[in-house]
Amino acid sequence: MALARGRQFLAIPGPTNVPLRVLQAMDRPPIDFTSPEFAVLAEEVQYGLRKVFKTEHDIFIWASTGHGAWEAALANFFSAGEEVLICETGSFSEWWFEMAGLLGLKPEYLPGDWKQGIDPAKVEERLRADTEHKIKGVGVVHNETSTGLTNDLAAIRKAIDAAGHPALLLCDTISSLGSMDFQMDGWGVDVVVGGSQKGLMLHTGLGLLGVSAKALARADEADVPRRYWDIRRSLQIPYHMRNPGTAPAHFFYGLKESIA
Repeated sequence: MALARGRQFLAIPGPTNVPLRVLQAMDRPPIDFTSPEFAVLAEEVQYGLRKVFKTEHDIFIWASTGHGAWEAALANFFSAGEEVLICETGSFSEWWFEMAGLLGLKPEYLPGDWKQGIDPAKVEERLRADTEHKIKGVGVVHNETSTGLTNDLAAIRKAIDAAGHPALLLCDTISSLGSMDFQMDGWGVDVVVGGSQKGLMLHTGLGLLGVSAKALARADEADVPRRYWDIRRSLQIPYHMRNPGTAPAHFFYGLKESIA
């Protein structure tokens, strides 16, 4: 009988391997998520994540997969019937497009060829044509796992600005955050979707959302029904109490170690 020796290392796009030091940080009994201990931990993780996102703005954290953070990105800032432009780069952009429709938005797909990143000039052209500013958001996958494409977010931001268009820039960084250069504030990204299981070197289980001041101003106007994903509620309470229900404290210990 063959016996396995040592640790098994994954060689797949995700989940990625979790370092031993991160596993050890998570190996502890449950704690009271309302305790001062967890309050300190949650604040440390909040400010640590801001350094990873390269932002001065709040990062919202849920017990969730990245798909949950996708939904949070759409539900918090748009209303039923509003138009969003999703840039085609592969399977994950397709699923984000599908989710927008299921939430009652009116998604439009900006065609791509699955061989190279979206052309910023096409984004600018489409937004210039939208003279009534019906398009409220532009969704882009930073690094598309299914095709291996990377999009130039800084150039796409410039294209939106060149068109003189007020649309929010939404970005899926699930496979890029912590793995390649990303600058939320420097590149003018309004809504950032992230997850724990790739560049952050954790198990699957945390959905992350970075939100700019411009996007935050839309939250009160958005009418897509949400409860679990509602960031308006989160803003009223301390960091350690923001997760709806029991907070996944073990993940916070692991995340603190992975971003240290």
